Amino acid sequence: MEQKIPQRSELDPQYTWATTDLYPNEEAWEADIPKIQEVVGRLKACQGTLGQSAQGLLKFLQLEDEFTRVGEPFVSYAMYLRDQDTRNPQAQKMSGQMMNLLIQADETMERFYQEEPGLEHYRLALTRIRRQKEHTLSQQEEALLASAGKVSQSPSDIYKNLHDADLTFADAVDKDGGRHPVTHGTFIPMMQGSDRAMRQSAFASYYKGFDSFKNTFAAALDGQMKQLQFFADARHYPSALAAALDKTEVPVEIYHNLIAAVRESFPTMHRYMRLRKKLLGVDELHYYDIYAPMVPDQDEKIPFEKAKEMALEALAPLGQDYLSMLKEGFENRWIDVYENQGKRSGAYSSGQYGCHPFVLLNYTDTLNDVFTLVHEMGHALHSYLSAKNQSITYFDYVIFVAEVASTCNEALLMQHLLGKTTGKKERAYLINYFLEQFRTTLYRQTMFAEFELWCSEQVQQGLPLTAESLCQKYGDLNREYYGEDIVPDPEIALEWARIPHFYMNFYVYQYATGFSAAIALSQRILKEGTPAVQDYLRFLSGGCSTDPVSLLRGAGVDMGSPAPVQEALRLFDDLIGQMESLMEN
Repeated sequence: MEQKIPQRSELDPQYTWATTDLYPNEEAWEADIPKIQEVVGRLKACQGTLGQSAQGLLKFLQLEDEFTRVGEPFVSYAMYLRDQDTRNPQAQKMSGQMMNLLIQADETMERFYQEEPGLEHYRLALTRIRRQKEHTLSQQEEALLASAGKVSQSPSDIYKNLHDADLTFADAVDKDGGRHPVTHGTFIPMMQGSDRAMRQSAFASYYKGFDSFKNTFAAALDGQMKQLQFFADARHYPSALAAALDKTEVPVEIYHNLIAAVRESFPTMHRYMRLRKKLLGVDELHYYDIYAPMVPDQDEKIPFEKAKEMALEALAPLGQDYLSMLKEGFENRWIDVYENQGKRSGAYSSGQYGCHPFVLLNYTDTLNDVFTLVHEMGHALHSYLSAKNQSITYFDYVIFVAEVASTCNEALLMQHLLGKTTGKKERAYLINYFLEQFRTTLYRQTMFAEFELWCSEQVQQGLPLTAESLCQKYGDLNREYYGEDIVPDPEIALEWARIPHFYMNFYVYQYATGFSAAIALSQRILKEGTPAVQDYLRFLSGGCSTDPVSLLRGAGVDMGSPAPVQEALRLFDDLIGQMESLMEN
């Protein structure tokens, strides 16, 4: 039966996020524009006064906090309306207004960050600013770079509009001739289905859509890498990677060590691909086969209400305080649950000071969606606890630790499911899913990180990124990572065009490092109980009150060492052995 993607207006409100918790309506949002402009004006009036007295500096920093307090709900509301229906012209207009005001404020504040003696509350913030002294330019140059920020978002904006609003795909055809709509939201569930004919059809349809626009996607990615290199050069960084990681106080060595550790473990991934080919019983393993369950008849449909129950059971080791916050999110419409026409694809959590977090899902009743739910609620409660326990200056944690809380929740869910499952087929199915987490998070995201680094290095060397060069490199990396036991389908070389994270400035590596840290943290929580939970909740409450490596060290994981990544890879190897034993007996 043909499936229909509903219009936004057709959704049950209880499964949509409560944007009225930010503003009652669009008119109220519009009415706040003068307030935002007034704060920006007061910021501008501080120019030339910061170095005159401690009081002047304090006034500016407090005013900056005020801008965050009034600006974050303003920005968030416009973003959420845009993402729930990317075709809505009013939401697009509001998003443009929001970005213009944000850029005005950024231009103002960037001019003011100069070396000053620290006031106690802002000492860490000012120390971080002073760390950037050698990368901070003159007032006139800073104003020029801030103005350039208006165009730096263009590659990402072009990509989003092309990807979310303009790109369409032919229907997929199942083994019985039934037709199914292919969208960004339905593609992965189709790849996870047991109907191989539909997987192949959806795979061909999806990448044919990207192939039609591959030169435009390549131009957008080339523009993204060029703008990152421009800012890195302007601020005297040796590379765009160094510039990106310096902002979050993460040593560049962590990025390179991750790639090196994963490359050393290629034989384990190749072993997994051989096992997958064997268990699927196929003569040829294709890329449209690598998401399919290796164990048949376990494709359980999980309604959203059941998913919430599973989340509460699995996260019980984190204690009643954590569960109470989780229930609050479930019961008070923090989550926009189902796909609708025009809705942004994927999933995310977005936190802001002074209001609860918001979570976007495109829930389709799969086990993968249950993991996505606990993942995004991990982000949400990290934001919630940091905002609750830190001042507005220090509540917003950096990206490097962002993926730890979310992935720790996933690891706890997996351990919970394995712990209560004794049947051979059921255990094999769950181990298959756990193996896929390693493949898609530790290996695949590291492959993305290596590809992103290559793109950046090409641009730094003055070489253009073209559809041909991007497809060649991406295809080569897939062959290296996945080995010789999988057919090099030409479509997979286009996968780079569908990855929005390549527009997020060296973000993806943190999925892999975060996954490794989360495996270690979840094991400690399950083994040690209360002391580990207390350390972990302090980590979740830490915001950016110290550097991210130190925050994780306080929770019991040292990411300055390759050990967490190597330990996770050893667990992956052990799980493959468990799967082999289960299927042989």
